[in-house]
Amino acid sequence: MAIEGHNALNNIEIIMKVLKFGGTSVGSVESLQNVKSIVESQAEPTIVVVSALGGVTNQLIEMTRMALDHNEAYASTLEQVRQRHLDIIERLIDADKQSQCRAVVEQFIENLRSFYQTLCINSDLDATFVKRVSDAIVCHGEIMSSAIVAALIAGATPHYSPSFIKTTDGPQGTVLAADLTRRLIQEQLGSLDERCMVLQGFIAQDADASYATTLGRGGSDFTAALVAAALHASCLEIWTDVDGFMTADPRTHPDATVIPTMTYAQAQAMCDAGAKVIYPPTLAPVAALDIPVWVKNTFNPTATGTVIRG
Repeated sequence: MAIEGHNALNNIEIIMKVLKFGGTSVGSVESLQNVKSIVESQAEPTIVVVSALGGVTNQLIEMTRMALDHNEAYASTLEQVRQRHLDIIERLIDADKQSQCRAVVEQFIENLRSFYQTLCINSDLDATFVKRVSDAIVCHGEIMSSAIVAALIAGATPHYSPSFIKTTDGPQGTVLAADLTRRLIQEQLGSLDERCMVLQGFIAQDADASYATTLGRGGSDFTAALVAAALHASCLEIWTDVDGFMTADPRTHPDATVIPTMTYAQAQAMCDAGAKVIYPPTLAPVAALDIPVWVKNTFNPTATGTVIRG
């Protein structure tokens, strides 16, 4: 994801943390219970950025391919996605919040059904139209997962990321409208006195035409970093399914250990070399302000993790 605009950040005084939870962290009842415990134990206000439930984004993309191939089998996969979300709501969400949470999921499942039907029954669709519908489709995963997380965490309030994460068209495709995004984050979130705000990662909106766009696969980390930088957060925590950056791939090197401390440059080099711990563009916004980044394990929350700082 490229960035348009390079103006200095405004000087604002906000003391809060940004916590980002990836797909594996919000992918099951057990992991979501850990997310609830982690967030509710924080001593300071938090902004929680979530991905879609683990695997859902891939399913949304695959259903788009099926619909474009006029394969109506997408409908059975869509029903699986629907039922998975509803099952989590039934098992995790308090009874007084279940009805509203289910209604959100059902509404967006119906939106998806309409999109897929449009792609499936039409031939020779304009490429620009297909691209915009595809982006709109893939955004639904984060919206549904954020509705669940906001209902799950005590005192949390949901917010809609595309209202402040903006993109524009650049020579090489979609790019972040950085100055506008920073200003909107500060205007829309910086003035709020809320204990916990829940946002969607990855998804965005075109600054001019207001159609759905994204920050690219892995872009939830980037969303969290943009928010942390705009609001001068005390730290950014990336919660994932590993204990931190490792000395080697633990799948092939059982003796690999966690690297406790890294510089931004060291972490960026590892990301650029293929380490899939953090989405590569994530570090630049927070490094500019020397905001520490913690990589921690949702499934092992007492582990120390890796801290990245200047």
